[in-house]
Amino acid sequence: MVYIFKTSVKTKKKAKVVAAHLNCIVKIDKWNFDFQDCDNILRIEAKNLKPLIIITLLKSLDFDCTEL
Repeated sequence: MVYIFKTSVKTKKKAKVVAAHLNCIVKIDKWNFDFQDCDNILRIEAKNLKPLIIITLLKSLDFDCTEL
C-alpha cells in the first residue's frame, strides 16, 4: 500500500534527519520525498503501517505532517 503525507520537510538536509528514523521502521519497504510538489510530499510503500506512526514521528522531529 502507498501512503502519502503532506510535510514541512523542505530540503534534502532535513530529509536526512527524517531518513535516519524512517529506515528503522521495519514495515516500510520504500519511501521518498517529492520536493517539486508544493506540499513536500512524503510517499511511503509499506504493509500494515499505521499512518499515525509517521505523523507522530515527524511531529516529534518538529515537522508538520498530515496524511492525504
